[in-house]
Amino acid sequence: MISIVVPTVGRPSLARLLRALAEQVGSGPEPEILLVDDRAAGGGELAVPGALAPYTKVLRGRGAGPAAARNVGWRAAHHPWVVFLDDDVLPAPDWLRRLAADLAVGDRVGGVQGRVRVPLPADRRPTDWERATAGLAEGRWITADMAYRRAALVATGGFDERFPRAFREDAELAHRVRLAGWYLKRGGRTVTHPVRPEDRWVSLRTQRGNADDALLRRRYGPRWRAELGIPAGRRHRHARITAAGALALGALTLRGVHRPASATGRCLAGVAATLGAGVWLAGTARFAAARIAPGPRTAEEVGTMLVTSVLIPPLAVGHWLRGWWGARAVSPYGRER
Repeated sequence: MISIVVPTVGRPSLARLLRALAEQVGSGPEPEILLVDDRAAGGGELAVPGALAPYTKVLRGRGAGPAAARNVGWRAAHHPWVVFLDDDVLPAPDWLRRLAADLAVGDRVGGVQGRVRVPLPADRRPTDWERATAGLAEGRWITADMAYRRAALVATGGFDERFPRAFREDAELAHRVRLAGWYLKRGGRTVTHPVRPEDRWVSLRTQRGNADDALLRRRYGPRWRAELGIPAGRRHRHARITAAGALALGALTLRGVHRPASATGRCLAGVAATLGAGVWLAGTARFAAARIAPGPRTAEEVGTMLVTSVLIPPLAVGHWLRGWWGARAVSPYGRER
């Protein structure tokens, strides 16, 4: 038997997921389904299809994010394998049967990832947000559909609850599971992950993940991306753009408000302002062009990319610094006090 853990904040997509599982009961292993209700108090009862009710238990989360909610789920599980599903995925009709085949593995395999399909528009190029979601299809060990031996979760302590978002907490756990001596592999089962509707400013909110990157840098050192198998990001380029913009603003402020007494001082302030503004403009333009080129290039999308490309670098740097400060007391992995 298998335990399936689904943390949820009550999104409408949960009903589709549960219906898909209900239709498969009897075609594969008998599941134990643990719904972790992570909504604010007073959200009402979660509706569970009748066919699924005998197999389902609803647990109460603490509202502390998906990592904490998944820990609530797996710690209540009774079976050797625990499968984590996000509440916005749709399992294929043969998902449960293929899951049983995926988990028929050797004793040292501690986790088996499912395959994620992200449907994109067929009649136009995908937007920036759609492309970001499509990256899940290539993601490693993501908990949209990830099965772990309960023994591996016990050995590692499960998800690190210092990660408050659905970002990096899955890759970090996979890294610790491998460090503990387990192997991870990909399976053959499939889920579909539709692109969630979002407003045009979603890319600004996602910059909060830079704080989680700072925690990983503190935990695993300067090679943390290579160790966790995470592609290189844009943080260093964002830092250069932000520094150039700060230099330009600082020099303009010095020249306009403090008015250096000497001609040399005024000249240097002017040169610094011009140089900083040039580097900032070139870096921002390059960043915007890289985001606009693969997209649909509609007026709305281009406008959104231009505005957000100005705002993202300082936001990314600010969240990184906030995360670094927040993780200042965190011990490097293996040196915990």
